[in-house]
Amino acid sequence: MKETRRIKRIVTGQNAVDGAGVRLVREIGYYDTKDFDPFLMLDAFDSTDPADYLKGFPWHPHRGIETITYLISGDIEHGDSLGNKGSILDGDCQWMTAGSGIIHQEMPRASERLLGAQLWLNLPAKDKMTKPVYRPVVKKDIPVIDETDKRIHLIAGSYKTHKGAIQGDHVNANYFDVEADANAEWIFDTDPEHTLFIYIISGAASFGEDNDNIIHEKQVVLFTEGTRFKMKASDNGIRLLLMSGKPLMEPIAWGGPIVMNTREELNLAFEELEKKTFIK
Repeated sequence: MKETRRIKRIVTGQNAVDGAGVRLVREIGYYDTKDFDPFLMLDAFDSTDPADYLKGFPWHPHRGIETITYLISGDIEHGDSLGNKGSILDGDCQWMTAGSGIIHQEMPRASERLLGAQLWLNLPAKDKMTKPVYRPVVKKDIPVIDETDKRIHLIAGSYKTHKGAIQGDHVNANYFDVEADANAEWIFDTDPEHTLFIYIISGAASFGEDNDNIIHEKQVVLFTEGTRFKMKASDNGIRLLLMSGKPLMEPIAWGGPIVMNTREELNLAFEELEKKTFIK
């Protein structure tokens, strides 16, 4: 018998300022790592005022994680120590494996609306020092599965028989952008071992078997273990990001943009930054 996932926790993010002065909402972060393993952080941004984000995220390092920036709308210019540069535009995704170390910058440009999120995905201990890799994913390369009253954008992982634009090299994670029309129902089988959560961008829905408990936009919902996910959109429909992945269950030593397994590894990373030996 299939077990429907139930709501385990609802999180309302905290307003934050990061980078050189970017206003965003930190949906999950440092104190949520145990519940959301293997996911470390989710920052959401939604603004029609360029003053909220134009200062951007100037050059900064990462090690030990993957950063995934997904834009529904907007324009973010980027560059990194591997020599990559370009722009993330409407419907694009930037998947960056920091591995042993990368230095990059992300500078949003003025647009009608900047709407999207950055997700941090932890790397297993054995892959913390893997070779850095940058993978740009443009909108046209992200499959969209049209189910009449639902459209599932497969950024990463797999959905039913369909493969997403990215298949994780280190953590087999799913990342979907889902649009559901008014009162649409969505049910699909899930790996029972996966942590699964959603971020509601707009609209509202009920989840699990309780159709009376409506959860509204700008909230994160973490689910219990189970073999299927069930949702019913409200009268106004819903758009959400869904993320799932198998927990690593490893120790975390986190310092700013660097996430390792031990304090010694973390200290070494910052020593190497000072000595300019960070990039391998």
